[in-house]
Amino acid sequence: MSGATFFWMGRSIPFQEGESIASALDAAGMVSFGPGVPPSQMRFFCGIGACQCCLVRVDGATREACLTAAAAGLEVEPAGGAHG
Repeated sequence: MSGATFFWMGRSIPFQEGESIASALDAAGMVSFGPGVPPSQMRFFCGIGACQCCLVRVDGATREACLTAAAAGLEVEPAGGAHG
């Protein structure tokens, strides 16, 4: 799927077929996925869904970014609201 993108807070993020949202965000240079349990930030960490450190909202539902396949047109944002 060449040229496919989803949206991270309105920014177009390219991804490869079969890639997770977390992997695509990481490749795009997104180090923080939004506020986590203070003082930490949500981020790509374990990659297998065990740590819950990569929670994001995908089309309005909270999901683990490392376990959620990227798909064209998805609207992705920090799980905690505004990205800080």
